[in-house]
Amino acid sequence: MALVPGQPERLSPLVTRLVAPNPGPMTGPGTNTYLLGRESVIVVDPGPALPAHVDAILAAAEGPIRYIVCTHTHPDHSPAWQALAEATGAEVHGALPYGDDHQDESFRPDVEFVHEQRLVTDELSLLALHTPGHVSNHFCLLLEEEGMLFAGDHIMQGSTVVIIPPGGDMAAYIRSLKLLLDYPVQVIAPGHGALIEDSRREVDRLVRHRLLREARVVGGLERLGEADPDALVKVVYDDVDPAMHRWAKLSMAAHLIKLEQEGRAARADDAERWRLLPPGEAGQP
Repeated sequence: MALVPGQPERLSPLVTRLVAPNPGPMTGPGTNTYLLGRESVIVVDPGPALPAHVDAILAAAEGPIRYIVCTHTHPDHSPAWQALAEATGAEVHGALPYGDDHQDESFRPDVEFVHEQRLVTDELSLLALHTPGHVSNHFCLLLEEEGMLFAGDHIMQGSTVVIIPPGGDMAAYIRSLKLLLDYPVQVIAPGHGALIEDSRREVDRLVRHRLLREARVVGGLERLGEADPDALVKVVYDDVDPAMHRWAKLSMAAHLIKLEQEGRAARADDAERWRLLPPGEAGQP
């Protein structure tokens, strides 16, 4: 079933999905906003500050909106918090924005997330899990009654998450993916796209994909020697549409930084070029 912006869709007894009207290459059909509960409604990821979307959220809520929760503070996920909070008086939960150029700097939560903090109502319990990687202030949210994980941009259906340094960290991302295997996740509700039913298989697939891409980064450096990102991306991402290479370079940079942290690669003298460390130097970051 196609995801249609502005049309609420009941996903489970406790969850309704509403897609924001912001489709695009990086957002797919649009940002998913989720409404949890019927008596005291929790809004997860209110989305971009578009009046039509805020109105749609207010109309879709079956009861009073008591809480607004943001997985992270990218501009397609959190900015509508303010208009929604002003309209409802809801309490806002989330992590403060990370200081880079891609954040909703307006976001000011009433309650700052900590790992494994719970938000509990008479109907449900929502467990916050710190999952840095896509960005350092990212949290996934587990609806414990249904095993449904609201994954924000940690996992997206139908596309790969872009990791943008310095807020994005590839090593942290892989660790955060593996962390999810420690919790009873049954289904993944991503920030973009449809539900992902086999959560364990999806997490395993994503970890494998990242490690295979890392191996291609190593192979590219072996083939090219010292290389700058523009040359390396053509080798590492030769299976990706060149129109997407500007985004691929960001994730590739995160892979290179991970290899640097592990003492397997280093920047050349001009700092723009990268090289593998020879066996005698490997392991000496």
